[in-house]
Amino acid sequence: MGVMALKILRMEVGSLGTNCYIVWCEETLEGIVIDPGGDAPDILALVNREKIKVKGIVNTHGHADHIMANARIKAATSAPIMIHHDDQHMLTSGHRNLSIFMGESIASSPADALLRDGDRIEFGKCSLQVIHTPGHTPGGICLKGDGVLFSGDTLFAESIGRTDLPGGSYSQLILSIKEKLLVLPDDTRVLPGHGPETTIGWERRMNPFIQ
Repeated sequence: MGVMALKILRMEVGSLGTNCYIVWCEETLEGIVIDPGGDAPDILALVNREKIKVKGIVNTHGHADHIMANARIKAATSAPIMIHHDDQHMLTSGHRNLSIFMGESIASSPADALLRDGDRIEFGKCSLQVIHTPGHTPGGICLKGDGVLFSGDTLFAESIGRTDLPGGSYSQLILSIKEKLLVLPDDTRVLPGHGPETTIGWERRMNPFIQ
Protein backbone atom coordinates (compact mmCIF):
# COMPACT_ATOMS: atom_id res chain seq x y z
CA MET A 1 0.00 0.00 0.00
CA GLY A 2 2.99 2.29 -0.29
CA VAL A 3 4.43 4.11 2.67
CA MET A 4 1.71 5.02 5.13
CA ALA A 5 2.91 6.56 8.33
CA LEU A 6 0.26 4.90 10.48
CA LYS A 7 0.53 5.65 14.18
CA ILE A 8 -1.29 3.43 16.68
CA LEU A 9 -1.99 3.86 20.39
CA ARG A 10 -3.76 1.12 22.36
CA MET A 11 -5.54 1.63 25.63
CA GLU A 12 -7.58 -0.78 27.72
CA VAL A 13 -10.98 0.67 28.51
CA GLY A 14 -14.12 -0.29 30.40
CA SER A 15 -14.86 -3.04 32.85
CA LEU A 16 -14.16 -5.84 30.33
CA GLY A 17 -10.71 -4.57 29.34
CA THR A 18 -11.57 -3.76 25.75
CA ASN A 19 -8.70 -2.65 23.52
CA CYS A 20 -9.50 0.80 22.17
CA TYR A 21 -7.16 1.90 19.37
CA ILE A 22 -6.41 5.45 18.36
CA VAL A 23 -5.02 5.30 14.84
CA TRP A 24 -3.80 8.30 12.89
CA CYS A 25 -1.79 9.60 9.95
CA GLU A 26 1.51 10.94 11.25
CA GLU A 27 1.72 13.55 8.51
CA THR A 28 -1.75 15.12 8.72
CA LEU A 29 -2.75 14.12 12.30
CA GLU A 30 -6.14 12.98 10.99
CA GLY A 31 -7.25 9.75 12.65
CA ILE A 32 -9.96 7.44 13.90
CA VAL A 33 -10.93 5.90 17.22
CA ILE A 34 -11.64 2.16 17.04
CA ASP A 35 -13.92 0.62 19.70
CA PRO A 36 -14.23 3.29 22.40
CA GLY A 37 -15.67 0.91 24.97
CA GLY A 38 -15.55 3.24 27.95
CA ASP A 39 -13.29 5.73 29.74
CA ALA A 40 -14.09 8.58 27.35
CA PRO A 41 -12.05 11.17 29.31
CA ASP A 42 -8.90 9.03 29.00
CA ILE A 43 -9.44 8.50 25.26
CA LEU A 44 -10.01 12.22 24.71
CA ALA A 45 -6.95 13.11 26.79
CA LEU A 46 -4.79 10.99 24.45
CA VAL A 47 -6.44 12.46 21.36
CA ASN A 48 -5.76 15.97 22.66
CA ARG A 49 -2.21 15.16 23.74
CA GLU A 50 -1.35 13.94 20.24
CA LYS A 51 -3.40 16.77 18.63
CA ILE A 52 -5.35 14.24 16.56
CA LYS A 53 -8.23 15.42 14.38
CA VAL A 54 -10.72 12.57 14.79
CA LYS A 55 -12.45 11.78 11.47
CA GLY A 56 -14.35 8.71 12.56
CA ILE A 57 -15.44 6.52 15.46
CA VAL A 58 -15.37 2.95 14.20
CA ASN A 59 -17.06 0.06 16.02
CA THR A 60 -15.88 -3.42 15.01
CA HIS A 61 -19.28 -4.66 16.25
CA GLY A 62 -22.19 -3.53 18.37
CA HIS A 63 -21.57 -5.03 21.81
CA ALA A 64 -21.66 -2.61 24.73
CA ASP A 65 -18.01 -3.06 25.68
CA HIS A 66 -17.00 -1.69 22.26
CA ILE A 67 -19.44 1.24 21.96
CA MET A 68 -19.83 2.56 25.52
CA ALA A 69 -18.00 5.87 24.91
CA ASN A 70 -19.32 6.49 21.37
CA ALA A 71 -21.67 9.31 22.34
CA ARG A 72 -19.11 11.19 24.43
CA ILE A 73 -16.36 10.90 21.84
CA LYS A 74 -18.78 12.08 19.17
CA ALA A 75 -19.93 15.01 21.31
CA ALA A 76 -16.32 16.10 21.83
CA THR A 77 -15.06 15.60 18.26
CA SER A 78 -18.17 15.72 15.99
CA ALA A 79 -16.76 12.61 14.31
CA PRO A 80 -19.23 10.23 12.61
CA ILE A 81 -19.98 6.85 14.19
CA MET A 82 -19.31 4.00 11.75
CA ILE A 83 -20.47 0.40 12.10
CA HIS A 84 -21.38 -2.43 9.75
CA HIS A 85 -24.88 -2.32 8.34
CA ASP A 86 -25.86 -5.57 10.11
CA ASP A 87 -24.96 -4.34 13.63
CA GLN A 88 -26.39 -0.81 13.45
CA HIS A 89 -29.52 -1.78 15.41
CA MET A 90 -27.35 -2.75 18.41
CA LEU A 91 -26.12 0.80 18.99
CA THR A 92 -29.38 2.21 20.27
CA SER A 93 -30.74 -0.77 22.24
CA GLY A 94 -29.47 -1.86 25.63
CA HIS A 95 -31.01 -5.30 25.03
CA ARG A 96 -29.36 -5.78 21.65
CA ASN A 97 -25.94 -4.46 22.67
CA LEU A 98 -26.18 -6.54 25.88
CA SER A 99 -25.42 -3.62 28.21
CA ILE A 100 -28.65 -4.33 30.07
CA PHE A 101 -27.08 -7.62 31.19
CA MET A 102 -23.99 -5.76 32.43
CA GLY A 103 -26.09 -3.82 34.92
CA GLU A 104 -26.86 -0.64 33.01
CA SER A 105 -28.61 0.09 29.75
CA ILE A 106 -26.26 1.92 27.39
CA ALA A 107 -27.43 3.52 24.18
CA SER A 108 -24.93 4.95 21.72
CA SER A 109 -25.81 7.68 19.29
CA PRO A 110 -27.10 6.02 16.11
CA ALA A 111 -24.71 5.28 13.26
CA ASP A 112 -23.77 8.10 10.89
CA ALA A 113 -22.13 5.83 8.32
CA LEU A 114 -22.92 2.18 7.57
CA LEU A 115 -19.97 0.04 6.52
CA ARG A 116 -19.89 -2.86 4.10
CA ASP A 117 -17.24 -5.37 3.10
CA GLY A 118 -14.52 -3.74 1.00
CA ASP A 119 -15.22 -0.15 2.09
CA ARG A 120 -12.22 2.05 2.82
CA ILE A 121 -12.02 4.32 5.84
CA GLU A 122 -9.70 7.20 4.96
CA PHE A 123 -7.96 9.65 7.27
CA GLY A 124 -5.14 11.87 6.11
CA LYS A 125 -2.94 9.88 3.76
CA CYS A 126 -3.88 6.59 5.42
CA SER A 127 -6.75 4.21 4.88
CA LEU A 128 -8.04 0.97 6.35
CA GLN A 129 -10.13 -1.56 4.45
CA VAL A 130 -13.26 -3.04 5.99
CA ILE A 131 -13.39 -6.85 6.07
CA HIS A 132 -16.82 -8.21 7.03
CA THR A 133 -16.21 -11.16 9.39
CA PRO A 134 -19.57 -12.33 10.76
CA GLY A 135 -19.70 -14.97 13.49
CA HIS A 136 -19.23 -13.13 16.78
CA THR A 137 -22.02 -10.82 15.65
CA PRO A 138 -23.73 -10.62 12.24
CA GLY A 139 -22.03 -7.30 11.46
CA GLY A 140 -18.60 -7.95 12.93
CA ILE A 141 -15.73 -6.40 10.98
CA CYS A 142 -11.95 -6.29 10.91
CA LEU A 143 -9.90 -3.39 9.54
CA LYS A 144 -6.82 -3.98 7.42
CA GLY A 145 -4.02 -1.72 6.26
CA ASP A 146 -0.28 -1.08 6.40
CA GLY A 147 0.56 -4.63 7.55
CA VAL A 148 -1.87 -4.40 10.47
CA LEU A 149 -5.22 -6.07 11.13
CA PHE A 150 -7.58 -4.72 13.78
CA SER A 151 -9.49 -7.92 14.42
CA GLY A 152 -12.19 -6.82 16.89
CA ASP A 153 -13.69 -9.84 18.62
CA THR A 154 -13.25 -12.09 15.57
CA LEU A 155 -9.71 -13.33 16.24
CA PHE A 156 -7.67 -13.22 19.47
CA ALA A 157 -4.21 -14.45 20.38
CA GLU A 158 -4.66 -18.25 20.29
CA SER A 159 -8.42 -17.85 20.63
CA ILE A 160 -11.54 -16.64 18.84
CA GLY A 161 -14.56 -14.53 19.69
CA ARG A 162 -17.53 -15.95 21.57
CA THR A 163 -20.32 -17.35 19.45
CA ASP A 164 -22.85 -18.14 22.20
CA LEU A 165 -24.36 -14.64 22.29
CA PRO A 166 -27.39 -13.56 20.21
CA GLY A 167 -26.56 -13.52 16.50
CA GLY A 168 -23.38 -15.54 16.99
CA SER A 169 -22.43 -18.50 14.81
CA TYR A 170 -19.41 -20.74 15.42
CA SER A 171 -19.33 -22.15 11.89
CA GLN A 172 -19.64 -18.67 10.39
CA LEU A 173 -16.85 -17.29 12.59
CA ILE A 174 -14.44 -20.09 11.66
CA LEU A 175 -15.28 -19.55 7.99
CA SER A 176 -14.67 -15.79 8.32
CA ILE A 177 -11.28 -16.39 9.93
CA LYS A 178 -10.15 -19.04 7.46
CA GLU A 179 -11.39 -17.37 4.28
CA LYS A 180 -10.76 -13.71 5.06
CA LEU A 181 -7.99 -13.47 7.68
CA LEU A 182 -5.67 -16.47 7.28
CA VAL A 183 -5.13 -15.46 3.64
CA LEU A 184 -3.20 -12.40 4.85
CA PRO A 185 0.63 -12.47 5.04
CA ASP A 186 2.14 -14.30 8.01
CA ASP A 187 3.81 -11.16 9.35
CA THR A 188 0.52 -9.21 9.53
CA ARG A 189 0.20 -7.73 13.03
CA VAL A 190 -3.13 -8.68 14.61
CA LEU A 191 -4.48 -6.14 17.11
CA PRO A 192 -7.54 -7.75 18.73
CA GLY A 193 -10.46 -6.37 20.71
CA HIS A 194 -9.16 -7.96 23.92
CA GLY A 195 -5.80 -9.27 25.06
CA PRO A 196 -2.31 -9.12 23.55
CA GLU A 197 -1.38 -8.60 19.93
CA THR A 198 -0.34 -11.52 17.75
CA THR A 199 0.38 -12.25 14.08
CA ILE A 200 -1.48 -14.11 11.35
CA GLY A 201 1.40 -16.60 11.04
CA TRP A 202 1.35 -17.38 14.76
CA GLU A 203 -2.40 -17.91 14.76
CA ARG A 204 -2.25 -20.12 11.68
CA ARG A 205 0.18 -22.41 13.52
CA MET A 206 -0.89 -22.11 17.15
CA ASN A 207 -4.59 -21.24 17.35
CA PRO A 208 -6.37 -24.43 18.49
CA PHE A 209 -9.71 -23.32 17.02
CA ILE A 210 -8.52 -23.14 13.42
CA GLN A 211 -6.18 -26.07 13.13
